[in-house]
This record gives sequence, C-alpha cells and structure tokens, in this order.
Amino acid sequence: MSDAEARPTNFIRQIIDKDLAEGKHTAVVTRFPPEPNGYLHIGHAKSICLNFGIAQDYQGECNLRFDDTNPEKENVEYVESIKRDVQWLGFDWAGEVRYSSNYFDKLYGYAVELIEKGLAYVEELTPDEIREYRGTLTEPGKHSPYRERSVEENLALFEKMRAGEFAEGKACLRAKIDMASPFMVMRDPVLYRVRFAHHHQTGDKWCIYPMYDFTHCISDALEGITHSLCTLEFQDNRRLYDWVLENITIDCTPHQYEFSRLNLEYTVMSKRKLNQLVEEQLVNGWDDPRMLTISGLRRRGYTPASIREFCQRIGVTKQDNTIEMSALESCVRDDLNENAPRAMAVLDPIKLVIENKADDVEWLDAPNHPNQPEMGTRQVPFSREIWIEREDFRESANKKYKRLVLEKEVRLRNAYVVKAERCEKDDEGNITTVYCSYDPDTLGKDPADGRKVKGVIHWVSAAEALPAEFRLYDRLFTVPNPASADNFAETINPESLQVQHGFVEPSMQNAPVEKGYQFERTGYFCVDNKDSRKDALVFNRTVSLRDTWAKIEGK
Repeated sequence: MSDAEARPTNFIRQIIDKDLAEGKHTAVVTRFPPEPNGYLHIGHAKSICLNFGIAQDYQGECNLRFDDTNPEKENVEYVESIKRDVQWLGFDWAGEVRYSSNYFDKLYGYAVELIEKGLAYVEELTPDEIREYRGTLTEPGKHSPYRERSVEENLALFEKMRAGEFAEGKACLRAKIDMASPFMVMRDPVLYRVRFAHHHQTGDKWCIYPMYDFTHCISDALEGITHSLCTLEFQDNRRLYDWVLENITIDCTPHQYEFSRLNLEYTVMSKRKLNQLVEEQLVNGWDDPRMLTISGLRRRGYTPASIREFCQRIGVTKQDNTIEMSALESCVRDDLNENAPRAMAVLDPIKLVIENKADDVEWLDAPNHPNQPEMGTRQVPFSREIWIEREDFRESANKKYKRLVLEKEVRLRNAYVVKAERCEKDDEGNITTVYCSYDPDTLGKDPADGRKVKGVIHWVSAAEALPAEFRLYDRLFTVPNPASADNFAETINPESLQVQHGFVEPSMQNAPVEKGYQFERTGYFCVDNKDSRKDALVFNRTVSLRDTWAKIEGK
C-alpha cells in the first residue's frame, strides 16, 4: 500500500488532491499562525497536526507565523513556548520563524493602495458609535459621516495616524464595502487602529497596528500559502479575506478552508478563560498538569505520539461535535502501555515485616516490560521489611478480594509468596504494621505442594526505597461543559489534585523528567519537570490504568 493510500483522508486532503491533479498548484504550502498571547492548548495541537502533517505528507512546506498584531497582549515568553510546543509535538517549520510584523511596511502600503482606490477611509467616530452605526443582524448599518472623504484627505489623515497625531480611539482606518451586507464582517470593517504600545519585534516603530482580517490574508499571499486552513468561526471572515486580496496588487491569491474546532469534555478552550484560571491562581500556571495546554500535558506525562494519534483519531470535518475526554486518555494509555517501562511504587504505605527472613538484602531480577523482553531487566532489592499499599491488606475479606488477608497468602510482584500472620494498629485503630512469613522456594514458581496463590501485590524494600511525592491529577472540572456554566470557575473539581507521600524503588533515582513509567497496579506516572529533585522526587500521574470516570458517570 502506498503512503497516499495509507493516509486517512478528509475533505481538505480531497481538495488538495484535486488541486494538484488539475495543476492548480505544483506544491503545497500551509502555515500555522498562532497569536503569541498565551500558551497553546490541545485545540491548537489539532491545527498543528493538520497543517504540519499535510505539509509532510505532500512533501510541501509549513510556515510558523506569529500573528503579532496586538502588542498589548503579546509576550516573548509566549513566542518561545509556542516554538517549543511545535517542536515537542514532532514538527519543524520551513525556513525562519515568521511574524506578521515582518510585513508591517508592506501592509501599510496596501492600506494606502486601498485609500487611493477609494476603498478605505479614515474614521473618527468613537468605538461605541461605530458599533451603533454597524446595525444588527436584522437591521442594516448606516454610513459614517466620514465615509465620503476625498482620497487626498484620507491619505493625509492616515499619515497623521501613523505619525502619532491621533489619540487611541480617536481615529481608525476602515474598508469601504457595504453597510447593508448581511455579513457583519463586511460592514466597513476596521483595518487599522491606533495603539501606543511597545511591540516585542518592532519596538516603538509603529503606533498604528493592522487588524487580523487585513493582516492574515496578505501574509498568506506574501508567503505563497496555497491552502489557508482555519476553524469554522472564521467562515464569514473568508468574504473579507477574499475582498482584500481581490482589491490590492498582489501576485498570489490563496484560498481559505474552514474545519471544525476541537471541543473536549471537562475543559475550556478559550484563551480568555485559560488566562483567568492562571491570573486568579485557580491553577498553578499555564503548565499546570490539569490544564490541557500542550505544556501542561507534557508536564503531566502525555507523549507527543499520543497527542498526534488523538488528533488523527478525531479526524477533520466541518461538523461541530464534542469529544469525550476518555478518547484522549485512551490514546496515552495505549502508547504508555506499549512503551512505558514498569517499576514499583507505594503511594499509601504500611510496613510489612517478613519475620522468617534474614536481615540481608537480596537483589531480584525484574523485567522492565512484561511483553517486551528487549527492554531488559532491572535489579530490585528485597529485604526483611518492605512497604505495601494500605489498601492491599485487610484483616478479613470475602473471596473477591485477591490481596493480602490475615492467615492467607499472596504473591509479591517479581518475588516470593508471603502469608500474613498478625498486624499492629495505632491508638486510632489504623493498621501500621503487618507481620508475615514467606516461602523461600517460591521465587518465580508456584508453591511445591501445589497450593494456589491467586493474588499479586506490589511492594518496595523499606531500607532502599526512595521517598517521593505523588500528585494524582484528575479532571479540572466536575461538569462535561464548564464553558456553558454561568461561572465556569465554580465548576472546578476540588479533587482535581490529590497529593500522597510514599516510596519508589531505587531504580527510579535517575528517571528522566517527563518519561512515562507504569507503576504496577497504580497508574502511569512521570517525573515532574519543574519541582522534582534528586533528593525530593515528585511524580505526576498521567492517567490511571483504567477509565475510572466511566464508572463514576455510570452511577
């Protein structure tokens, strides 16, 4: 099967195939154009995978271009984070990083061309008056009293705007199109506004900045973009995109195509809402592992491959729909189940004393992956005192409980069969220590007398284990669609982060940050990339072994 046959198709790929077959284009050039006013999230990952993925599959190019036309909200920190995220996802851009601000001189020239053609004018209505004059969805707008100024007067006033002789909000440049258009975006949209703001790329050269709709289409044309892909909310804006390109002198005329944005349960995708979470300290920054920012997902232990697979599974359509969170979690489970080495960790420890074992330390061989022998093995210390999970011991239990029970046996993972004899409790009745015996002839084999031991529990050696903090992350919101709530912040899940202190086996001392491990019977974890230290390990739970929310929602 060829690469083209193996690729999942969608309506955009079908358009590209047709364009290439008809000779409309000889090569495919796309772009990813984020605003540097926040961190990228999982919705942007869909656009990244689409734009860069198409360029890869068609042996074309994809540009990274920052839409930096609003300096008041932009920051170099966001620029650097976006570049990092794109490369972490496994993509690279063609040539140098581009900025819309690279084209400010040319954009100004095109604005002058529209004025000279009688297709743009300097407006002096206030922003509130402009909104009032624009009309409504059922009533047409009305002409501004400044709409019929002469070309000469508009050119002079636009130059005054550039020279900083108008205060903010006192003048703007508008396209002269149609105040009766059924599409609000075509009712003499603003092309330039006055902003006395320092720009992270151009410094203080400009005090007027172009609007997105004017900038984007021209930037596409200047870069020779063949297929300009954006989400459905820009569908009406395509009319303005085409109008600008049709009315200026420019060689290339790209076409815009719209696809549905990603809507995911139990999260918010609005940058404004994400920024509110950060600013009001409802989360611990843009890379909080509960945030579905790409940096948050990375810190939590999601892999680039799992996110790319998720974007491929959900596909590209024109239909708006909401994806279940379990679909994203399934992708990272599938990836980590296949590729994550195994280790043992005890999150809520109680001590197990093996009374018939000597005080020496025995080093046992444990596979790093049960189904992938090529991953090798590691040495695990086994001693007289070990830690086990509190939930793995009961004084009495029914036959469904396959763990350690008084006077019953269980196997320690990769080690021996033990039998619980008695336990100690503190003054509040909590079990502190379990005393047991072990069968020294059961390493890697069943008991010689044929008795069956069904349960298996994990453990770590008390003397050699490393203390660690475990951060158990869950969904940030308690409702599937928090954005629809009157106050979305009130739907934050109070149990979205639980912290436990326990122990990991010593092989985890030098575990790389962000690398996924399966802590057997517990979940998938990674070393935190910000707070973890060699002498104070911190592990983030990426995802549980099974979809626990399915049970909760079922109830």
